[in-house]
Amino acid sequence: MKSLAKSRIRAAAAAAATVALGCTALAAVPSSASAADGSLSVQYRTSASGATADQSEPWLKVRNTGSGAVQLSAVKVRYYFKGEAAGDAYRFACSWAVKGCANITGTFGTLASPTATADRYLEIGFTSGAGSLAPGADTGDMQLRFYRSSWQSLVQSDDYSFDAGRTAYGDWSKVTAQLGGATVWGEAPGGNGPTDPTDPTDPTDPPDGAPTLFDDFNYSGHTDPQIAAHGWNVRSNSGGPGVPGATWAPENVTFASEGGNSVMNLETSTAGSGESTKQTEILTRSMKFRNGTYAARVKFSDAPVSGPDGDHLVQTFFTINDLKAPMADDYAEYDFEYLPNGGWGESGNILYTTSWETYRPDPWEAVNQHSEARQSYAGWHDLVVTIDDNAITYYIDGQVFGTHGAAYLPERGMSINFNQWLIDLAGQTSTTPRSYDQQVDYVLHVKDQVLTPAQVSARVSAFRTAGTTYQDTVPAG
Repeated sequence: MKSLAKSRIRAAAAAAATVALGCTALAAVPSSASAADGSLSVQYRTSASGATADQSEPWLKVRNTGSGAVQLSAVKVRYYFKGEAAGDAYRFACSWAVKGCANITGTFGTLASPTATADRYLEIGFTSGAGSLAPGADTGDMQLRFYRSSWQSLVQSDDYSFDAGRTAYGDWSKVTAQLGGATVWGEAPGGNGPTDPTDPTDPTDPPDGAPTLFDDFNYSGHTDPQIAAHGWNVRSNSGGPGVPGATWAPENVTFASEGGNSVMNLETSTAGSGESTKQTEILTRSMKFRNGTYAARVKFSDAPVSGPDGDHLVQTFFTINDLKAPMADDYAEYDFEYLPNGGWGESGNILYTTSWETYRPDPWEAVNQHSEARQSYAGWHDLVVTIDDNAITYYIDGQVFGTHGAAYLPERGMSINFNQWLIDLAGQTSTTPRSYDQQVDYVLHVKDQVLTPAQVSARVSAFRTAGTTYQDTVPAG
């Protein structure tokens, strides 16, 4: 069951009340790297060469040094730096770019093994609108900058990727580049190289047979007795999170065929009052899920199905257990949360992944780590989170979105949840009825095995090829 303090948790996370911050960039999933023996180089110069500055200004160019075209949506570039303080948040901006600033994303991550010159990185990604690079071509200028969210000055002289003397473009190996997930340029600070994915046919793939939950959500409706038989609860009880006075409406959890698969739809609606607001949630009754791999294919929406847009909506996939006492150290929660219209102080699209150690509702205190990306995620996305004995790693569409540290690992089992709810009614004050949809294609959990996104896709494909719509071999407790 979700904590009644959930909405306060989210607000604090978004207000940067976290103990630590970590995030990595995310761009549209590439169809392929599209380079037969493709490789890249990165050129760098700085437009702010002072030892301290109001903002750091790494200007970059990415060049295709291979023999085939490179889709920029398959490229990730990392600039490494040392944060000013443990709790600091940073903001990314693009001043000008030949490829267009709208086609460039920038988010921040924390290093698993901090060094004297780096404990964070800025990761640059590209949307599909950035196009491709022919052999020998480069992106042209990308005039980028980042700054502390407090706008206090920052020190650059101790940053791994910074070089005050580079006022003209030149190859720079202290910035790394990945193509299709494989590192092809540069050298990260010691022990912090980006992890290359494992091919799904690699002989080191984890063996089949691990305890597994798979559900293709092949049900006739919310009253289908198989839903309860398969361990799910379609929520109807009152309580948070969300708008005071709202109800949780099981009848708004429906199922339909889409693209040959049965898809679950969560509808949330409002007419501008708590009493008119109907939210939706489905969750496992058992809290038996802990380490391993969690995955779901989820369709986020930026616009309502009908009525005026603008509500502060939260669309989710997460795991959670109950807080037994304020600051209890066995609490755990791992979230994907998409806010299509902002909220919690954000004005536009933002996606969070958050790993929780614990919290106290009153007076408020939170111990968590989160990642974020400010861009639209409307449409279908493959969401994966893996938990082992060392870290929690989040993926979206096959790309690492955030890696969070061992301090946030779970001490006991959790439930698996999907819900869609409203933070408040301040985003859209109209009394015209409107409704929003979030859809879910499948959910998968493999106990005690860390799978790559490609391995997840292979497991799901195998279930569907075999005609298996549901399996649960995960032991209780």
